[in-house]
Amino acid sequence: MTSISHHFASLRASNQCALIPFVVAGDPNLEITAEALRVLDSSGADLIELGVPYSDPLADGPVIQAAATRALKRGTRLDNVLQMAQTVTPKLRSPIILFTYYNPILNLGTIPFLEKAAASGIKGLVVPDLPLNEARNLLEVADTVGIEVTLLVTPTSSKERIKAIARQSRGFIYLVSVTGVTGVRSHLQTGVKDVLQDIRSVTDKPIGVGFGISKPEQARQVRDWGADAVIVGSAFVERLAETRLTAIKDFCRDLKTSIEGRRQQVESKR
Repeated sequence: MTSISHHFASLRASNQCALIPFVVAGDPNLEITAEALRVLDSSGADLIELGVPYSDPLADGPVIQAAATRALKRGTRLDNVLQMAQTVTPKLRSPIILFTYYNPILNLGTIPFLEKAAASGIKGLVVPDLPLNEARNLLEVADTVGIEVTLLVTPTSSKERIKAIARQSRGFIYLVSVTGVTGVRSHLQTGVKDVLQDIRSVTDKPIGVGFGISKPEQARQVRDWGADAVIVGSAFVERLAETRLTAIKDFCRDLKTSIEGRRQQVESKR
């Protein structure tokens, strides 16, 4: 399994847009989660986000919140998730990005957490509630163990904040496509294209767009706007809720097919 940066470099070399599915660890159970990672890996996913269930997920919409609640009730905890990942990652082509809130990291300790995550084969990390002014320590330690910490840009981020995030973010930059929480949306906000261009004007790092993407046509639209990756969460979590592995397999293939082909070239203005 290669690093996130190398994976994106390979995709960019062939002008391809990446597909990044998201699933909640432990919903419906960790055994199914492990199988879901294998299914997604073989069905078109380029990278995979693995969500650690958390009791107060401020950035998550009702679908992911419900999945996290179910997982927590079944006893899923960070250590369980990392143990499961360690058994699966050696067999995967797709780098795994761990999606977790900051509190579980602080509870375990930054260095022990990152060392355990690296030993489990985790290649990337997204912490949605990580304050930008506190990111440096996490980023520096993560660099030493080979984990790339990706930071988030929102539609309301100022240009100065975008510049600061772009400088520090590793692997890629995560553009949140909506103001608010995750969830299935019928339409994408057209302002996403403008924010994409704002980010592109200050960095040549890959940009992934997530939150609210649930249909192949939406994925294709994001690709056509110039994104390097499409991130899809709630739509996968819904399909997996009843252990429907076939459903996520078919959906993953449909999404990947929708974004295959040459990605729109957007020149950096740096």
